[in-house]
Amino acid sequence: MGADVADDGFDFTPGAQIPLIGSAGQTAATHALASAAYRDSPAEDILKADNEWHKSEVKKGKFSLFEPNLGEAFSRAVQTRMLGDERGALIQSFGIEPQVVVEHALAASRIRKERDAKLTAITAICGLLFLPGVLLWMAVFQLRRTLAGAQNKNAGLLGALVLIGIGGLALIFLIRLPFTGFLGYYLRGMIIAPVIGWFLAKRICEATAKDLRDRWDGLLSGGGVGAKIPEAVPGNPGETAAEQLRQGLSKLSAEQQSNVVFYAGPKGILGMGTRWGSWQLAEELTPKEPGKEINQFRSWDVIRAIHDRLKLLQRGPLHSGGFPTPSVRHWIVAPVGENAGAVSRPEGQDVDAFQIRAHEIQRICNEQQFGSGNRHYLGVQFTLWDGQLVLTMMITVTVLHETLRVEVTGHALGPVHSLFTSKPEAKTKTVSKTIRFWETRSIALPLVETREVVRLMVRAPLTWYPPLLEFLGGKLVLPEPFGLRHAWAEKPWRHRFMADDAMRAATPVLRVAHAAAMRVLEENGVDTERFGNRSTAVSGAVQDAAPKKADIYDA
Repeated sequence: MGADVADDGFDFTPGAQIPLIGSAGQTAATHALASAAYRDSPAEDILKADNEWHKSEVKKGKFSLFEPNLGEAFSRAVQTRMLGDERGALIQSFGIEPQVVVEHALAASRIRKERDAKLTAITAICGLLFLPGVLLWMAVFQLRRTLAGAQNKNAGLLGALVLIGIGGLALIFLIRLPFTGFLGYYLRGMIIAPVIGWFLAKRICEATAKDLRDRWDGLLSGGGVGAKIPEAVPGNPGETAAEQLRQGLSKLSAEQQSNVVFYAGPKGILGMGTRWGSWQLAEELTPKEPGKEINQFRSWDVIRAIHDRLKLLQRGPLHSGGFPTPSVRHWIVAPVGENAGAVSRPEGQDVDAFQIRAHEIQRICNEQQFGSGNRHYLGVQFTLWDGQLVLTMMITVTVLHETLRVEVTGHALGPVHSLFTSKPEAKTKTVSKTIRFWETRSIALPLVETREVVRLMVRAPLTWYPPLLEFLGGKLVLPEPFGLRHAWAEKPWRHRFMADDAMRAATPVLRVAHAAAMRVLEENGVDTERFGNRSTAVSGAVQDAAPKKADIYDA
């Protein structure tokens, strides 16, 4: 449904590029998350980035020799979850461009597939022709990996001794081979060919690892590393796979622009962060002049006035910098359970490309203020710190009997976890100097160790069928309901300036909302004296410098 609308106007001419949707300059958080696709650390490292509300899971496979690293697991999980044919609804990723992250996951997978194609050719020549030898060496490395991975350090030493011992026996076997003729040559090749294949594979793996690390470092250094995925741009209508990938990316961009968000109890609004503050202005609607009735108005009239005033927030009486231009939007908030494992977006004639139509937004604002159903909020959002901090102030207006209530709530989404902002470190080892043995020096180590070459070689022939590879080696399971930004966000309150920005934004937004609401009340013959007194009291309360857990009630 959404993909069809999003596809309109796509340029199929040569050189067509994938459309990017997002705000300029918001690249730090985007690139930090995208860098995960190029990383070579253990997959379990991503568990360190989980917050208290959203937990990832690294499922183990049958053999540790086939297990993926972080970049492989992340790229596969993100592609499957965000572009899969049967994927569920996604949570919007405010402050980043999720399509860019997915593109880098695709680009990283493409680089690995090119490497794996070369490794597969080497495996076919040096492996299949000498399969008994390959199986023998694989068994040795699996045994060593199992022993080295044990908690007992002696077991790791035992694994190294086993490898050295079997290598010595192989050397003796080559010299004192009791066979001659073709069988003798084949048996010798069975021992030597896998070693030659390993040497060639090591050079290929080393070059690819350097390329991936350069891209990882480039993203975090602000070098503007682009994601090359030519397979996402169909050259002709017959390229089904490319067309499906293009539609998947278009659907992702359309869903990112949806005006429906989900409230999950103590977790707050998914994608916007928890609610840290709530301020309410509620007073009775009484006529300004005794004996006269007030003019009829609706909640939408008040909201529209607040909307117009919020658009001018960046203007002020002094030339002091102040607010950047905010994003002011009407939101429909749908309630879901605190422990909901999935969400579903509204469908029907009132929905167009994942967005609720304007007339339905107005109806919800005026009519759905009590009881079950979705609610309307007017949101003003600031994306700061190069995308690392997202501040959202949500405003709702309700009229029940003779009481009008203007409620303003503050939501803050902090920076992505520091795991994603760490740059690649050179692999080094500290050793003693040859002559001055009491002094030490650092020596550079290869990017790819022997056991890593073996792991990549045994995985290479299976990368063309990921489900089997996941069964053998394991996979990353993303937290649900999933959204790239909120899944690995830290709290902003540990950063002094981010916390200050969150609390400073609340007061101007609150006063603008109150001023606009009271102007509408005055124009419709409402006595605003009590509203004014109450507004003054609330304006004093909003200056409290302590954020609260407003979604957790002590009851």
